Amino acid sequence: MEGHEDSITKHEQLLQHIESLKIGTKISVRKLAKSMNVSEGTAYRAVKEAENLGIVITKERIGTVRVEKKPRNLTDQLSFGDVVEIVEGHVLGGSEGLNKTLHKYAIGAMKNDAMVRYIDAGSLLIVGNRDDAHILALEQGAGVLITGGFSTSREVKQLADRLALPIISSRHDTFTVASMINRAIFDRLIKKKIMLIEDIVTGKGRVSQLKVSSSVADFNRLAEETGFQRFPVTDDWNRVIGIISRKDIEDADQGQSIDKFLTRHPITAGLQTSLASAAQIMMWEGIEFLPIVDRNRKLVSSVTRKEVLQAMRDAQNQPQLGETFDHLMWNGFAEERDEEGRLFFHGLITPQMATYLGTISEGVLTSLMTQAGIAAAKDISGSGYVVDNMTTYFIKPLQIENQIVITPVVLEVSRRTCKLEIIMTHHDGIVAKSVMTMQSIDHG
Repeated sequence: MEGHEDSITKHEQLLQHIESLKIGTKISVRKLAKSMNVSEGTAYRAVKEAENLGIVITKERIGTVRVEKKPRNLTDQLSFGDVVEIVEGHVLGGSEGLNKTLHKYAIGAMKNDAMVRYIDAGSLLIVGNRDDAHILALEQGAGVLITGGFSTSREVKQLADRLALPIISSRHDTFTVASMINRAIFDRLIKKKIMLIEDIVTGKGRVSQLKVSSSVADFNRLAEETGFQRFPVTDDWNRVIGIISRKDIEDADQGQSIDKFLTRHPITAGLQTSLASAAQIMMWEGIEFLPIVDRNRKLVSSVTRKEVLQAMRDAQNQPQLGETFDHLMWNGFAEERDEEGRLFFHGLITPQMATYLGTISEGVLTSLMTQAGIAAAKDISGSGYVVDNMTTYFIKPLQIENQIVITPVVLEVSRRTCKLEIIMTHHDGIVAKSVMTMQSIDHG
């Protein structure tokens, strides 16, 4: 057991200590460093990681507090505390309400009687230095964000404290803060849409596993109980050290230890690994089974390739939430077919596609050709694909407002791969060309 303790880093010990604290406990980096006998830098890094894990939050005027980790399906909801960070603001009053959820925001560019119709409990009123509007919003159960760096009266601050509704001041103007909040909401929607391993293993229950000391008979017993033919193998501290499958023990005696037959140092994934990454890992490595481990390499669950691909297909059928940059660029392109029924795409080069020098971003053009290639490969085979390899030539420069056509030509397609040539033209002249190899995510 001593060896096990030594193998845990100071960083891991700090994280375990933070996790063991009661919900609501205030955390000071200095006190943490002193009590755990580490440097303040080490303590600070552990607190930051705990924040990323969602087990602590840092609030203005309150400090860092141990909190209960929220389920991921709530991450699209902003709290007033989140707004303070987003708009680089500071809290003038009502700090006890920073953890309250923001449902919508309204811009107070109107008279008070008209404003009442737009604000209700859980709203955030974005307004300038108008004390009457601040009081009106607080009385309606809404928080207040004062733009332009202005403050408010003592009476308003006291009302905010009494109602536990935050009143926040930001130096930015109304348009800027509204844009910042909008961007944060969309970023959260995108993150929510990107499915993680955590989303499919939550609620799966106890993971079937074998110990390194287990016998072949133990394997057969577990296989009969569960119906599975492949299991993770762990040591005495639940750390994954290998995988064993039915074919590994085909010729072994019942009493033999599985230690000799297991595949050591298996590829693993974490709860925060995206489903797309897990699918690619399994595809490229030719594996059907992935143990899921925590940051100490301890087993928390396992997934099969079938489960990952099914979850990805289900996710594709969900309504669109936030838009990624790839989607925003690709949405400007129309899909058509030539006389032979082959796909091609056409659209306009927009100002957002330019670099600060005024040239068109090669990264954007590459992304457009990739999207065209994936769409063409799916049209031919019905499978989803990820890019494996790509060689691109940029032949002529493009300008803003140029109309372009992207024509994918499928060179070769098999059960696992698809090879294409992507041609980008403007006025029938070639401006860029790419040769692309893609791997199917739907087939082994």
